Amino acid sequence: MENSPQHIVVLGPGGVGGLIAALASRAGQRVTCLASESTADVLRRDGIAVSSAQFGHFTAPVEADTTLCEPADLVFVTVKATSLEAALERLDPDAIGDALIVPLLNGVDHMTLLRERYSPGQVTGGVIRVEATRPRPGIVEHASSFADIDLASSTTDHARLDEAAATLSAIGLGARVLDDEAQMLWAKLSFLGPFALSTTVNRAPIGVVRTEHADELEAMIDEAALVSYAECGARFDERARQLADALGDAAKSSMLRDAEAGRPTEIDAIGGALLRAGERHGIDTPVIRDVMTRLQPQQSS
Repeated sequence: MENSPQHIVVLGPGGVGGLIAALASRAGQRVTCLASESTADVLRRDGIAVSSAQFGHFTAPVEADTTLCEPADLVFVTVKATSLEAALERLDPDAIGDALIVPLLNGVDHMTLLRERYSPGQVTGGVIRVEATRPRPGIVEHASSFADIDLASSTTDHARLDEAAATLSAIGLGARVLDDEAQMLWAKLSFLGPFALSTTVNRAPIGVVRTEHADELEAMIDEAALVSYAECGARFDERARQLADALGDAAKSSMLRDAEAGRPTEIDAIGGALLRAGERHGIDTPVIRDVMTRLQPQQSS
């Protein structure tokens, strides 16, 4: 019984979701991807083709539909925050059974939305470190030399997280269970916020930001650290600086890539989350607020 396939569902089979789905299918799990009818048609017909220096080049078959029709064991929510509410219509609370829901979104506010819609005990926090893109439906390009997921939950039994981490490890992903959900999420946002906002507002990769807009980046890292400490009792400014320094000069945030492509950006999920948390604690974040104000016209252009 322990070796029987699990039913793994991926809501939003883009770069991240498509990689998880393909790896799970290749490892012998049953995989269902939830997407638009046109994307579902492609996945049912062609599967998901992965190009990866780490995992190789392979094509994996998957099931695909527009809505979930059967209970699942694990559900990965891998849509962008901008389309989360609409995407959740594909995932009826009555259909998922006792599945563990693992959102891999940027920001922090999605946790409240998910726990209001589904049983809080089924929703765990999740963070993924990976660079994966979907040039078109059914095609995944994995560019990083890593693909690691952290899990932590304030509402889910720790044993369920251990089981999910074991499943992730078995399909080839790095996985670990952490003790503090808030610290896990804010550790990511403390870096991602300044990185995404600075690269996007300046329409430049991190190398240009480090050279020409270093003071702005540094100030946002400091502000994010203050907010993070108020939210979760830990600050991650040194870690954020180390990550920013370690990036190659050409590195761009996904927010910048979305802006360059004319797609909606996660400005509210990332920058807005920092502003709202600062306001809750009476912490002024003038540089983040100024960058957000400068970004607003870009969103409507």
